[in-house]
Amino acid sequence: MIKISHLSKIYKNDSVETRAVDDVSFEVKAGEFVAIVGPSGSGKSTLMHILGALDTPTSGTYSLDGEKVEKLDEDELADIRNRKIGFVFQAYNLLPRTTALKNVALPLAYAGWEKEKREAKAKKLLEAVGLADRMYHTSSQLSGGQMQRVAIARALAMDPKLILADEPTGNLASQQAKEIMEILTGLNKDGHTIIMVTHEPSIAARAKRTIGLKDGKIVEDRLNGYHRISSNHEAGDI
Repeated sequence: MIKISHLSKIYKNDSVETRAVDDVSFEVKAGEFVAIVGPSGSGKSTLMHILGALDTPTSGTYSLDGEKVEKLDEDELADIRNRKIGFVFQAYNLLPRTTALKNVALPLAYAGWEKEKREAKAKKLLEAVGLADRMYHTSSQLSGGQMQRVAIARALAMDPKLILADEPTGNLASQQAKEIMEILTGLNKDGHTIIMVTHEPSIAARAKRTIGLKDGKIVEDRLNGYHRISSNHEAGDI
């Protein structure tokens, strides 16, 4: 589904050059659940923005579901975001005085769906994340965990190929975080491809694979529970 090859993102400020992402290469197959981890300033957010078609790389290539992303213009990037990517953010990014139902239906409204059809789908999605009894509550009437459930339902509205979750449990208490991870794990079992940024080792461990970044470079790429075996090593060498 995803192929990243020699990807770099360089920011320039006067004579100072910062390599936020530095010659990164990896692939993600359809149906994987990948956690991206690393210290502050490691390049996690920059990489997530590129994966989400919110930013473009300075060099290298990025292919998403067969489409080359790195050279798309703003309109084309917006189109691929709408068609193929669902976002879950740490801060939820919900409209505060709008009901859960309307928040979830919003992407469908932008896509031109009729009101009856978009509300019917939004109801099904809210039921799927356990909020059947909260769909007419506004965001300000919901707990943090409930708001993140609404955000997950909204991310699923357009049936995306890829779900990007940026610190999805960062603002939540431990029990709420556990519930959100159970939902994401369930979505992955149902076949959704998920890439998640997190600074919490216990949350990263819930993914199937962990990619570690430091100073913009990949320093670790392993399947959780045991190290990924590279093509030039035998199992006994690890």
